Amino acid sequence: MTQSPKNPSHMIRNLSTLVDLRTTEVERLRSEMAAKESVRDRYQKNLDRLTGLYQNSGASGKLPMALASNCGDYKQAVMQMADSHRLDLNMHEADMAVSQRALNAAYVKREVLDQVLQKKQQAAVHHERAQERKQHDELATQLWLRSQKPG
Repeated sequence: MTQSPKNPSHMIRNLSTLVDLRTTEVERLRSEMAAKESVRDRYQKNLDRLTGLYQNSGASGKLPMALASNCGDYKQAVMQMADSHRLDLNMHEADMAVSQRALNAAYVKREVLDQVLQKKQQAAVHHERAQERKQHDELATQLWLRSQKPG
């Protein structure tokens, strides 16, 4: 058999503090995710620009040998840079997935604590109302008993 806490308001205060801390953690993680999404968007825009650069640099076969070599080297360098950027983007997206899981877990923890807090608050209100009813009943009984005494 579990014993009820000696001071339910203390437990409610502690739970409320925990919910506030979890809320702060969720907000921090959401902010981090927003920043990471912004970085991902920048990566993607840069990657699109790099892809456009090497695709639109034109055919190098019709140019004189020196220019064709320079154009080929340029395309190859831009393609390598795009590949490197794509790898960085993939790693960043993997990091984002880890961060999203952490955010989801923090949100679930916060929701569970909030539900426990709400139940404890409801139980405390119910207990308080029961105490008030009991007190009113006792007062009514005392008044009735006094009214029954002769004289």
